[in-house]
This record gives sequence, structure tokens and C-alpha cells, in this order.
Amino acid sequence: MSPRPTRKPTVPMKGPREQYTFDDLVAIMRRLRAPGGCPWDRKQNHRSLLPYLIEETYEVADSIERQNMVDLEEELGDLLLQIVFHAQLAAERKRFGVDGVIDRISRKLIARHPHVFKTKQQLTADEVLGNWERIKLNESNGTAKKKGVLDGLPRSLPALLRAYRMQEKTSRFGFDWDRPEDVLDKVEEEITELRQSLTKRRKGEIEHEMGDLLFALVNLARHLKVDPETALSKTNRRFTRRFAYIEQQLAKDNRSLNDATLDEMDRLWETAKSRER
Repeated sequence: MSPRPTRKPTVPMKGPREQYTFDDLVAIMRRLRAPGGCPWDRKQNHRSLLPYLIEETYEVADSIERQNMVDLEEELGDLLLQIVFHAQLAAERKRFGVDGVIDRISRKLIARHPHVFKTKQQLTADEVLGNWERIKLNESNGTAKKKGVLDGLPRSLPALLRAYRMQEKTSRFGFDWDRPEDVLDKVEEEITELRQSLTKRRKGEIEHEMGDLLFALVNLARHLKVDPETALSKTNRRFTRRFAYIEQQLAKDNRSLNDATLDEMDRLWETAKSRER
């Protein structure tokens, strides 16, 4: 007897005025991964998809920064595709499926919002975050090992964001400065220590003090209600615009950066700043 052919998952073809649903997306991914589907999709695994997951996350963040809702809708779809893709890979190995992913996050949301789903309470946003962390600490996640406050933070987070989230989490348990002015004093203390390390010219010590200073600056930003990642991103964009202006002005005279003095570049930089104002 010849083996029965594997049935390909069916995908509905919809017209331009009909909307595809989440279930349709799951069916499309199953079809792409099935025998006779897309060779590229069939070749992927969790690790090979990781760069795309990270890239799509940053593209979502970029569309939010630009306040472009059209792009945001598209980028959220691209990110959702990555989640469905990973769930499909796991389902094929009989580990879990997309329904399991949805079930776990739904149960987590209900458990961590008792003020909504159990006893009705009027809580502030800060009190809600504090409750979330305390409930999270008491969750076993199927293991005997008790979780620490910072255990849930992925080590792969960018250092600036990780520092912010570490400070944010520990502050919910009272481990924090009282006033922004106190944090500013700490920043100035770290600058002094960095100056002292520079006189010794020990690279390891300079790196240590530089890290402490950056950590204190992130803390200051948090107390001032400024997202350090957003603030630095905006500064990066300003720097890019102003330096591009220097290059453009030099190019008008058929000159390059190699032909310009530092004083000339500084003057053009100040002109670029004044134009922005």
C-alpha cells in the first residue's frame, strides 16, 4: 500500500473587502509550514527566527516614536506573525500551540489583576504595579525555586533599558531615592569618582566608574519621568541632522570633512542648532 498523502491545511481566500481573522493567520502559517508549503518557512527554527523577532519589535517601537498609525498597524502584524510562527514550530514538536500561548497570558492577566476580576478595588496605577510584582514573586511557575524580583528580566535587554527596568522594579519595594535632587547628588558623586579614576589611568576602574555614572543617570531620568531610551534616541537624531548639515554645507564649497578644521565644523554645528530653534 502506498502512504496516504498528507492533507494540506486549507486557507480561505478572501476578497478585498473581507477581513482575515486570527484563526486565518494561524491557518496560513500552518499551510506555509506544511509539506509543499514555502521552502524558506519550512527551513526555519526558533533560533533562526530570533533576529527577525528582535527586528520587528524595534520596527514597532520606531512607528510609535514617529506616531505613524498606518505603519504601526502593519508593524504589529509583522510582530504578531513572529509569535504565531514560533507557536507553530512548537506545535509541530507537540510542545505547545498558539492556544496554549493565549491561555497562559489570559490566566496571568486575570491572576495579576485581582482588583478587577476578584475583589473590586480602587487602586492607583503605582499600586497596581506594586501588586503585580508581589503576585509575580509568589508564582511558582511549576518550579520549587523561589523567584527574585529581577529574575524575570532577560539578560539580552539593551543595557540602558535593563538598568531602567531594574530600578523600576526594585523601587516598587521601597528601594529608591526620595527626591530627584538626591539622585542628582549621586550623579555628581559618580562624576567625582570617575575624575579620580582618570588620574590613575586604570582601564578597569574607569569602566567601573563609567558604568556607575550611567546607572545613576538612568535613575535620574526615571525620577524626572523621562524615558532615557527615548531621550537618547532624540539626541541621536539631533546629532545626525546637525552633522549632516555640516557635511552638506561643506559639499556646497566642494569640500569634505577632511578639508575642514574643528573650528569650522563647530561654527556650522552652532548654525545647525540655531536653525532648529
